[in-house]
Amino acid sequence: MTPTSWTAWLRALSVAFVLIAAPSASPVRAVENGHKVGVVSFGLFGDQGVFRREATGAAQVVASRFAIGPVDVQYNVRTGGAATVEGLAKSLQAEARRLDADNDVLFVILTSHGSPDGLAVKAGRLMQTLTPSELAGMLARTGVRHKVVVISACYSGVFVRRLASPDLLVITAADARHSSFGCEDRARWTYFGDAFFNIALRHTTSLKDAFALARGLVRKRELHEHFDPSNPQMAGGANVEPLLVARP
Repeated sequence: MTPTSWTAWLRALSVAFVLIAAPSASPVRAVENGHKVGVVSFGLFGDQGVFRREATGAAQVVASRFAIGPVDVQYNVRTGGAATVEGLAKSLQAEARRLDADNDVLFVILTSHGSPDGLAVKAGRLMQTLTPSELAGMLARTGVRHKVVVISACYSGVFVRRLASPDLLVITAADARHSSFGCEDRARWTYFGDAFFNIALRHTTSLKDAFALARGLVRKRELHEHFDPSNPQMAGGANVEPLLVARP
C-alpha cells in the first residue's frame, strides 16, 4: 500500500488541479428531463474485503453525483454470496425492469481480480470466470439502450472491444495486457477505484473528465511505486455521455 502521506498529498494535488481547471464545477446529475441512472455494483471476489468496500463505495459516489434510480449493491465474502455470474444476470434484468429502456441509463460497476480470460468470481467454494462475451450478452438482454460499464480489475481492457459502442461507454482499470493494483484485503479502494470514484468523480462534471483525471493520478501513483503502468481505458459512449451532464 502507498504510505498515508503519499495518499494525502496525491488527493490534495488532484483537488487543487480541479479547482484551478474548473473552479465553478457543479455536481454531476442526469439531465433534467426524466432520465434516471440505475446502478448495479458487484464485488465479485469474496476472499478479499477490498472488493466489497469498493463495490459499496463506488455505488455511493455514483448515487451522490447523479439523479439516481434503483441501486443494487452485491458482494461475496469468504463464506459465499450472491455476486455470481448468475446473480449478475438476474440483477441486470431486475434493474432493467425499473428503467425506461429508451431514456434511462444503466450504470454497472464490477470489481475483482482479472485475467486475459475475464473477471474472477469467488463466492465461498464457488469459482467462476465472467468472460467478455458473457457480460456482453447479459447487457444486451436487458434491453436498456444507454449503458455505462466500469470494470476495476487486472487485464480488464479485454472487455473493451467486446462491449464498447456508441450506446455503451466502457471504462476499465487496465488495458488487455497489464495488471492494475491496490487489491490488498484491508484496503478501502484499489488504485483505480480510489482515483476514479473516490477522487475524480467527486470533483469533475463528466465521466470523460473524471477518467482523464483518474488516469493521470493512477499513472503517477504506479510510477511512484515502480509498477508497470496499467493504462486504464475508456471507449464508446458517444450517445451516453450527453445524458450525464452537470446540472446548471
